[in-house]
Amino acid sequence: MTTTSSTTSTTSVSSSGGITVSGVGSGINTAAIVTALVNASSSPKQTQITKQETATNTTLSGIGTLKSALAAFQTAAAALNTTNTFMGLTATSSNESVAKVTSDNTASTGSYSLLVGNIATASKVSSKLFTSGSTTAISSGTLNITQGSNSYSVTVGSGATLSSVRDSINSSLTSSGISANIVTDSTGSRLVLTSTTTGAGSDISTSGISELTIDGTAHLNSSDATSAGYITARPVDASYSVDGLAMTSSSNTVTAVSGLTLTLTGASASATTPTTIGVSADSDTLKKSVQSFVDAYNTMMTVINNQTKVTSTGATTSTDSSGTTTAAALTGDSMVRKLVSQIHEVLTKESTTSGSLSVLSQLGVGTNSTTGLLSLDDTKWTSAMKTQYGNVASLFTGDNGIITRMDTILDDYTETGGILETRQKTLNAKLSDLDDQQDALDRRTEALQATLTAKYTLMDTLVAQLNSTSSSVLTTLNALNNSDD
Repeated sequence: MTTTSSTTSTTSVSSSGGITVSGVGSGINTAAIVTALVNASSSPKQTQITKQETATNTTLSGIGTLKSALAAFQTAAAALNTTNTFMGLTATSSNESVAKVTSDNTASTGSYSLLVGNIATASKVSSKLFTSGSTTAISSGTLNITQGSNSYSVTVGSGATLSSVRDSINSSLTSSGISANIVTDSTGSRLVLTSTTTGAGSDISTSGISELTIDGTAHLNSSDATSAGYITARPVDASYSVDGLAMTSSSNTVTAVSGLTLTLTGASASATTPTTIGVSADSDTLKKSVQSFVDAYNTMMTVINNQTKVTSTGATTSTDSSGTTTAAALTGDSMVRKLVSQIHEVLTKESTTSGSLSVLSQLGVGTNSTTGLLSLDDTKWTSAMKTQYGNVASLFTGDNGIITRMDTILDDYTETGGILETRQKTLNAKLSDLDDQQDALDRRTEALQATLTAKYTLMDTLVAQLNSTSSSVLTTLNALNNSDD
């Protein structure tokens, strides 16, 4: 009788890339056993790492989206943070070639009749004529320039010329409103000084260097080469009247009417042709500015809501427990809850401005209790504009305005080194740590797989040897048995 033995082998590719032959001697799929044991060992830690990486990346993405939304609101709000944006009044001039006008919110509605006799003028004086032109040599020394009660000194060095004196004056006195130029014709050149200061008594005079001496109160005789003095006329004050009240001003920018700034640009055509200055309420433009703030705020809050909401799916009724809920990136985040609380406080806390308007609700701006979004009620707005149009600017703008207070809070979150950047750094550090944990787990897994593979390969080899020995013994016994027969 002859007995034969057979073995079953399985060939697989190991995770390290090598070829592992399983079950050569034992007929057992040792590779599957090794894989199962390795997975059982590494799976809990791998699940933990994967879960934490997903959660951290989701939070990090949510923080980035939130940061962008806050910054976008700050940019939009900053563009609105000017008194002119929330101006409740509009001032107009019927003839801007005579006067232009702007108003603040303290002006009273109405109209005013303006007549301008003449505008304020500035001093313009000229030196004597230099027949050698702009390259004429000028004596060294100190050129003293006076204008009213103000005195200035310009050093004229050795080797100076008329053009270099001009340059020295401009570099020294431009910030003081005095500038120099050279006027040249076929007979020669003159140094001309002008000023941005207007009004009677603002005459410019010079002394200290004889050839550049100018008496600003004397008239220039252009036909006399040695003459120096004022050109055309001496500076004068502006003369004008508002509703028949005669006034003068050394400047062409006047504030004769409370809350209005008039810029006189020219004389009236005649004493019977007044310019009408009108002041009226401008609630439409004001409403657009308030709506722009509301829209920018709602855009920001919509992003915050999307990052903190909980979404329910599957349930058909409120009592149906078969549904599932999905949390957004920042659902339940304590930092976001604090941020929203601070934002709401700005909107609801009364302002300490001097006006009677202290909270947004007085303008008809209300907050949805569920979404936190703002809305502007047209009826309440129209009612508020009967008395409050002049106080809207102070509610929104200035150091204590809603926009500034909101910006101060958001700065803590969006600025470099702020709350959100610090949070991002913490999350990135956590991701880096998880990467290190993953690397360590991979090394342990590879080491465990190598160890188990070696052990099961050794076992398989031993079984193969035992099978071989058993087969040899059986063959010998069979041979003896046949011999006896």
